[in-house]
Amino acid sequence: MGSGNTTSDFILLGLLDHSRAHQLLFGMLLIIAFTSLVGNVLMILLIYRDLRLHTPMYFLLSQLSLMDAMLVSTTVPKMAADYLTGSRSISPAGCGLQIFFLLTLGGGECFLLAAMSYDRYVAVCHPLRYPTLMSWPLCLRMTSGSWFLGAADGLMQAVTALSFPFCSGREIDHFFCEAPTLVRLACADTSVFQDVMYVCCVLMLLVPSCLILTSYGLILAAVLHMRSTEARKKAFATCSSHLAVVGLFYGAAIFIYMRPKSFRSANHDKVVSAFYTILTPMLNPLIYSLRNSEVKGALRKCVASVWP
Repeated sequence: MGSGNTTSDFILLGLLDHSRAHQLLFGMLLIIAFTSLVGNVLMILLIYRDLRLHTPMYFLLSQLSLMDAMLVSTTVPKMAADYLTGSRSISPAGCGLQIFFLLTLGGGECFLLAAMSYDRYVAVCHPLRYPTLMSWPLCLRMTSGSWFLGAADGLMQAVTALSFPFCSGREIDHFFCEAPTLVRLACADTSVFQDVMYVCCVLMLLVPSCLILTSYGLILAAVLHMRSTEARKKAFATCSSHLAVVGLFYGAAIFIYMRPKSFRSANHDKVVSAFYTILTPMLNPLIYSLRNSEVKGALRKCVASVWP
């Protein structure tokens, strides 16, 4: 196989074919993606409009919704256009942008979820010191740090992955450009890059997940010692919703990026990628709104102002 021209487009093989069952599944994916966009944009607007939600906790939640809305917008429009038109090509620049945004948003979300777990730890274990331990300057630094670390990883992997010479077969067995899938097409030794990529995944997945588990372990210990049954229920309700989000996101991301090569399957990768780029962003606002009385109160207030 010969090296290809770096200006040649890649071909995305996609997630679905045009069988009746897959057409139905495509319609369901579009509904899920639309629901995700509406839910996350609504969450951002509620937090922006309601002064009672102008706290570090809800600011972090608004950033999570922003990342999720952007994550869906990065993958679904291209996937839908390819499926409907049959044109599955993507330019190297478009491929690089997809890799950059996916890793910026996915990596940023890893660190943001760790920041949210710290926020819950301070709120439950040190409520009287919350304004000091979770001040607005610290909240803004953690948020900007999450975006910056995700963007740094995304830029590094996008530029490096596209710097390799590619063979004549430029078909990507996926429905979007993903660095691990793209480098398999390279006509050069990518072992060093794959080792570095694995280290980045360890840092961006395992380190934040350890911080999250530590925070919630301390929260659980504090909750079990609470005398008030109502306070215990409220703490459990809030923290269980956070843990559900963390479990869904980290489980899928670890499955994609940290499995040994011998266990990799293109079909499994595509299904799990659809899960964490389309389904999980829809579940996040549902989990937070259904388990949070303040968000439900803000939603009722917003609806009442529109339809008095």
